Parts: sequence; structure tokens; C-alpha cells
Amino acid sequence: MDGVRIPDDLVAAQRAWDRAYRALAEPTRRGGTAVLRRRLIRLSAQIWWHPYWSTPASGPADRVALRGRARELESGRL
Repeated sequence: MDGVRIPDDLVAAQRAWDRAYRALAEPTRRGGTAVLRRRLIRLSAQIWWHPYWSTPASGPADRVALRGRARELESGRL
């Protein structure tokens, strides 16, 4: 992940996707799943079609780096 400059808005979208996914996976959740599913779909499209992915500097490993960066920020390691 060192040396990879991922846009902040892309990291924020990945973090929001992670939070929505965890909320949807919560075993005690009752109701609200349709809203969360729609949110996941919208965030998935936002992440997948972000302009960063069409730059020459991006590659498949950057998608892994994005998820790792979002996880690090969520856990407070950065």
C-alpha cells in the first residue's frame, strides 16, 4: 500500500460500503434491509466506476490497497 495514492472520496465510499455491509450482516437486525441493500448497490457502483480506476496509475492491486486502507482507517490504526 505504500506509494499508492488513492483519492479520499474513494476511500470514504469504501468505508461507507464496509459499514453498510456490516450493518446488513448483523444477525439481530430487524427491518431496514432493503435500504441497506440499495445503499450497498449504490456504493458498489460508485466505487467500481470511480474515475481513478481509468487512470494509467491504477491497477488491480490498488483495489486490494483500497480495502486495506479503509480497514486501517476504520480500526484507527492510522
